Amino acid sequence: MASLQLNRRAMLGALGAGSATLLLGNKGAAGALDTAYINGRIWTGLNAVPLAGALGITGDRIACVGKAATAARIGRATRVVDLKGAFVCPGFMDNHTHFLMGSQALVQVQLLPVRTPQQLIETIGAFARTLPAGKWLQGFGWDAERWGGELPSRQWLDAVTPDTPVFVQRTDGHIALVNSLALRLAGIDRNTPQPVGGTIDKDAKGEPTGILRDNAMDPVLAVIPPPGAGETDAIMRRGIELGLSRGLTQVHNADMDWDVFESARRLRSHGETGLRFYNLAPLKQWEKLAKLVREEGRGDDWVRWGGLKGMADGALGSRTALMRQHYANDDKNFGFALQLLEQFRECVMGADRAGLQVAVHAIGDAAIDKVLDIFAATSKANGRRDRRFRIEHAQHIALDAVARFGREKVIACIHPYHAIDDGRWAGKVLNPDQLKGSWATRSLLDGGAMVSFGSDWPVAPLDPLGGIEAAVLRRTTDGLQPAGFVPEQKITAVEALSAYTLGNAYAGFQEHKLGTIQPGKLADLTVLDQNLLDCDPATIAATQVLRTVVGGRERFTASAA
Repeated sequence: MASLQLNRRAMLGALGAGSATLLLGNKGAAGALDTAYINGRIWTGLNAVPLAGALGITGDRIACVGKAATAARIGRATRVVDLKGAFVCPGFMDNHTHFLMGSQALVQVQLLPVRTPQQLIETIGAFARTLPAGKWLQGFGWDAERWGGELPSRQWLDAVTPDTPVFVQRTDGHIALVNSLALRLAGIDRNTPQPVGGTIDKDAKGEPTGILRDNAMDPVLAVIPPPGAGETDAIMRRGIELGLSRGLTQVHNADMDWDVFESARRLRSHGETGLRFYNLAPLKQWEKLAKLVREEGRGDDWVRWGGLKGMADGALGSRTALMRQHYANDDKNFGFALQLLEQFRECVMGADRAGLQVAVHAIGDAAIDKVLDIFAATSKANGRRDRRFRIEHAQHIALDAVARFGREKVIACIHPYHAIDDGRWAGKVLNPDQLKGSWATRSLLDGGAMVSFGSDWPVAPLDPLGGIEAAVLRRTTDGLQPAGFVPEQKITAVEALSAYTLGNAYAGFQEHKLGTIQPGKLADLTVLDQNLLDCDPATIAATQVLRTVVGGRERFTASAA
């Protein structure tokens, strides 16, 4: 396995070597199965035997695959589940979530449905009236592009939130809207200097408007009281339930703090977490993670660590993604880096020397260039090893840089729903040449890169099925681009499905345990009511999750199953 290439085809060839024996040659295996799933359409993810009709589970592992092998091991105590033709695939994984933020959003003010300025004001005002005076109102999901692009201001909120501090983030998480009370509590006024890697928007008189971009949000976040451990864990449980209902068996968490990391460890101390976690710690604190790995290892199959996430730039929606060319509607704005380049390089070098995986958020083409350069320099300086550098989002890649992903073995961790959501308005802010490499999944795969998929929840829905449809059709959410946003970057359903399974297993160093259905691997499965490989692609997002199996146990079962 050490010789696996990032190109999925080469990796599948290695994983599938001898797979016919693995899938069908189980007659000599001893012991009755705990559970047998029969009469299904099972997509194994392997080249040699891609489809099977049954599989068996013993403990938390897949014991056999194939009708004959499974039938031979059904005993008196075996639980037999008739799938009635349902489609089974390796358990969905999500390569990039902000899991606590998304879980909290389930109980906070809901702003994704907001379509007008007045609706934003009314929604926030109504929610504020349900809170005691002084309690922070938080929320997520507003988007000025939905009402023409005019950014909201603190004045919009002050009249309806006189005693309630407000912090609500744009749908990309890179802009926050706050009211005047929140600014006062955070000590932000006309004299506050602009932070490195952030912007405090100010009006013509020099007063803060209430719009804070990227690192400018930090002073407000610092004064919001964090939830206690018990409340955090309860909130996490809600997110776990949602993830399982969407067919997810594992998430990679990319928060820039340790809250999810610590909560997941607490939940694990009480037993299985139901949903598997791979937690990425903040890159700037790589020495803290390196110490933890030395003292405690890297966790177990339920809660793991050993990776780090850094931030190279902002986001397209906030006009802070770092671009080679200026924004089409702002000839003085190229975006900006969120960290000084030398500091950033030192963190990557140090973390890699310590044997930790490094993932970096980079959205603009110039940011992606810089990160690729730092990765290449780090690999040269620290020597050869299986490091699996990741670029998170990788949204707008210059076409002349695409080949570097495959050549330099950098994983592109893409979030396809962003293409159909941001694609509504991306053409207004990017030049035509920049658009060609936007969410360039086709070009990356053709160039031999390993591509993995996720959601960036709560920036986008926690919904692998919606992500698969988005990658295949690329139809924007406003319905105005039925042929697809940058349609030459469409991929097939099997490629998208692979990115949510084997691609994510590889991105987390777990292809030996997860990502395909074969004996010996962990029994993580997603069961669906239609075959994603031959259905109408326009119906993929409407597919129903019937069962989610993690570690051999059904953690979610739909009433119709």
